[in-house]
Amino acid sequence: METTELRTNTMPRIGDQAPDFEAITTKGKIKLSDYAKDKWLVMFSHPADFTPVCTTEMSGFATRKKEFDTLDTELLGLSIDSVHAHLGWVSNVKEKTGVYFDFPIIADIDMKVSKLYGMLQPNESETAAVRAVFFIGPTKKIRLIMYYPLNVGRNMNEILRALEALQTSDKYKVAIPLDWKKGDKVIVPPPKTLEEMEARMKDKSIELVDFYLAKKELNYN
Repeated sequence: METTELRTNTMPRIGDQAPDFEAITTKGKIKLSDYAKDKWLVMFSHPADFTPVCTTEMSGFATRKKEFDTLDTELLGLSIDSVHAHLGWVSNVKEKTGVYFDFPIIADIDMKVSKLYGMLQPNESETAAVRAVFFIGPTKKIRLIMYYPLNVGRNMNEILRALEALQTSDKYKVAIPLDWKKGDKVIVPPPKTLEEMEARMKDKSIELVDFYLAKKELNYN
């Protein structure tokens, strides 16, 4: 994958190939395309180090990192701060709270990655990244994007729920209904032919609301 040129007037969209980049992080230099092909990646930005909302959010990712590990997902943070500021903040939070940010945080001091991914939104701020979350699949395609303003923290339960929903949809070729969580019924994709529609009407293994809406339980074993 070749490094994508810096884009200032466009943002990556769902279904796009994630723009590649190289960056300095708290765990050394990384390149997006070097991430394992069998792993998911959740990349998230925060406005600034040593700020209260950002500290709660980064602590949330850190304390629930094992849940992301279980879902074969890497974490990658970012803010427009130097690597020295990142290291000082990581050390300070660990000292004060015992929480350790054990994942790389991009030092995007030149704003290259922030601009590449549309994290800088001028009507909110020209110098601080909004709270963006990019869900990047194993093929390096962007699967889901969340944006939050500077003054509102994200919901970690929803981030994990959305990640698990994407993975479940991919694995079982189903759709995911409102408020779904693992163990709930999923939606069977609608029929594409008259034959499929007639077969669905006779299928006793699904909960049939009507020919276009059918649910079923999954066997996760």
